[in-house]
Amino acid sequence: MIIDAHGHVHDPVEDHIALLDEAGAGRAVLFATRPHPERAADLASLQREMDVLSRSLGGQANALGSYEVAWAEHAAALAAYPDRFIGFLSVPLDMSGEEIAAMVERDVAAAGLHGIGELTPPPGRAALVEPVLRAARDHRLPVVVHGSAPTTADDLETLAGLACRYPGVPLVVSQLGGAHWMRAIELVRDTPNMYLELSTAPIVFAVRVAIAEIPDRTLFGSDAPYGDPVLARMTVERVTPPGETRDRVLGGTLAELLGL
Repeated sequence: MIIDAHGHVHDPVEDHIALLDEAGAGRAVLFATRPHPERAADLASLQREMDVLSRSLGGQANALGSYEVAWAEHAAALAAYPDRFIGFLSVPLDMSGEEIAAMVERDVAAAGLHGIGELTPPPGRAALVEPVLRAARDHRLPVVVHGSAPTTADDLETLAGLACRYPGVPLVVSQLGGAHWMRAIELVRDTPNMYLELSTAPIVFAVRVAIAEIPDRTLFGSDAPYGDPVLARMTVERVTPPGETRDRVLGGTLAELLGL
């Protein structure tokens, strides 16, 4: 099965299903989202949606109440297409460790979701992820952390250090680490419980090198609606010959990780 390891709720959700069908992807990991760039009809409306994204990634809109609409959309999409979407839930990072543990227990583990993410710590503050890793360890859940801008090179180093402290928790860095993709490849290669998701790669060669260095821990993903599942799959297939490695990247590794 081909599994897109990185997708966000679309409006309408049927547009997302159509993209997955076109890409030949049977399932997709689904994250909640506050911005909806796919709604934009012109540059001005796109700028408004991207401003929401910038504020969210910068830690300016992480109050618990700001998540509620996104969580409701996410729950509705999972309910509408339970055989297509694999639910991951983000956790506000400004809560206490006890609150995070309770939320992971109640809203992720007990709810039957498959993991936690996509976490978006503000730049320079990746250490905020630690209480989530602690809670994830108790439930054997993978954790996905935003890897592109504004994530810094130091943030990636911090994430690798945290992964070493919680070796039982699969920690996925998304978007190939963004501009810091070469260092991300090194860190993931050298940290056995880290994985690298390949969406929105800055150059095709980055995908080629990542798969060559970490063939068993690289994951096909599109970051739809910011990326396109068809193009993301084509990129993986362009840099890998048919066979076991390509099959693992396109879904086999993730299926194994999630016990699907």
